[in-house]
Amino acid sequence: MPARRLAYTLWIIVIVLFAAVHAWHLRADFPNFSPWEDWSKYTDEGWYGNAAIRAHLFGNWYVPGDFNPAPAVPVWPFLEWVVFCFTGVTVQAARGLAIAFFFFNLFLSYKLFRERGPRWVGLFAITLLATSPFIYCFSRLAILEPLLLALTLGAMNLAIRLPRFQHKEAVCALIGLIFTGMLLTKTTAVFLLPALVWMIALPMLNERHKLLRMLAAAGGTAVITFSLWMLLVVQNDLFSDFKYLFFVNKYDKPHGLVPRLMSFWWSFHGGLWADGVLIPLAGLLILAALVTRLLNSPRRRGPDWKPNWTAGLWRDPLFSGAVLAVAGYIGFMTYQNHPQPRYYVVVAFFCFFIVVRVTAQLVYQSAQSQLAARRVGFGILGLVCATMAVNGIWTMKYVLHPQYTFVTAAENLARYVDQHPNGNRLLVSISGDEITLITHLPALCDDFGTLDLASKLARYQPGWYATWNDLDPGTLEDLHTHFSLEQVAGFSAFDDPERNVLYLFKLHPLPTGTIRNPSDPAMEEPMPGDKIDIPVE
Repeated sequence: MPARRLAYTLWIIVIVLFAAVHAWHLRADFPNFSPWEDWSKYTDEGWYGNAAIRAHLFGNWYVPGDFNPAPAVPVWPFLEWVVFCFTGVTVQAARGLAIAFFFFNLFLSYKLFRERGPRWVGLFAITLLATSPFIYCFSRLAILEPLLLALTLGAMNLAIRLPRFQHKEAVCALIGLIFTGMLLTKTTAVFLLPALVWMIALPMLNERHKLLRMLAAAGGTAVITFSLWMLLVVQNDLFSDFKYLFFVNKYDKPHGLVPRLMSFWWSFHGGLWADGVLIPLAGLLILAALVTRLLNSPRRRGPDWKPNWTAGLWRDPLFSGAVLAVAGYIGFMTYQNHPQPRYYVVVAFFCFFIVVRVTAQLVYQSAQSQLAARRVGFGILGLVCATMAVNGIWTMKYVLHPQYTFVTAAENLARYVDQHPNGNRLLVSISGDEITLITHLPALCDDFGTLDLASKLARYQPGWYATWNDLDPGTLEDLHTHFSLEQVAGFSAFDDPERNVLYLFKLHPLPTGTIRNPSDPAMEEPMPGDKIDIPVE
């Protein structure tokens, strides 16, 4: 027993150390030369927190006509606003909030496994999460996924414990309220709903009347609370901003069997972004469990039938709920036809759960007929431990070599603006909200907003424009309606060959009363009065 306690103590220390390093160097950029090129590292932290940033810096969270996602996803900016009340507006504070939710997610993950198994299984699961370089990189960004996972895991912890609660309908109502929070954190939460419903329903499948009451309590609470939020949005004339979030996230959908299959394959194959070993392993284990279950269905059972290694596995809400969560999110990406690496943070969490749960199921096989399954379990355990060791080394490489290219570029850009006044200090850029978070320089988004860019420029009269590596002809056309452009500086940042230099332009207003014809084809090319050295493409 002393040796066992010592082993557990050392194991917990390792987990705590790996978790703690996520909070080190919070100003550092998303690691350069990682396998994950994701837009979120130069946009999303600012976009989805811009209401909190503006409220503290400029006294008003809402900028008419600009990108205002808070009416659709208000939970994250509200929490950031609370944090900024104590810390001021800093990128470290925003990322620290995300890290706090990551820590909470480790705790909630452990509690999920402890409800269904021994301590070592729960520790094993959170070790996979804490050592993953993929989760390390994305958990350190102030994006929506850490909070979405915290709410999802919280709801799952309640659902898995439902049978022990005396007032089950009240707990289901709380789950419904949490689901509203999930929807108002990230709208993709709707694809996690089947997993939550299943985890509520599974223990009560034989008690239909009680099950209907519980589902009604959860569903009714979710509908009422979400409707109240929508009423608030409509009453405050924010419905156009609410709808706009869905408009900008609308991508071309595949039509026909083959394109849909290709979209599914790309979404399914994208799991390799998260982990090249554990994600495929999770898929193989799900497939093996499914095939074994089908081959040993009640209809196929003969007089000599004996329980197989999947006994009780599919009836475990932790396992089947995780499978549905993965399927739901991959289904979302297939439907959206636009998978991004950050989406797989959710997939990675639940795939790691599946690997740990099935491995434990195999290792604990004791019947003589299942010794082969037990050997397979120990083999998988060895593979996962080896992968975990490699992942831990990979993560520590990122920890020990922080980089500050983007924050330095943003600070140098703001310094240049302040040292070379050009009318309005306002910047227009797709990364503008991110730059505001880092430097407090006011900004508008050139790519998104309920007003078209030309109208937004006329309304706000910015003095500066920044872009990555090249100029979009459509954006240049809009800028030309009111301004000529002078390229004045470039700032190196990041590793993406299409996003590694941030170029700054002065916007010079056209002579008083002059507005160029936006239908003129020449507007998409450099014009007399411009100084543009980067390509327009």
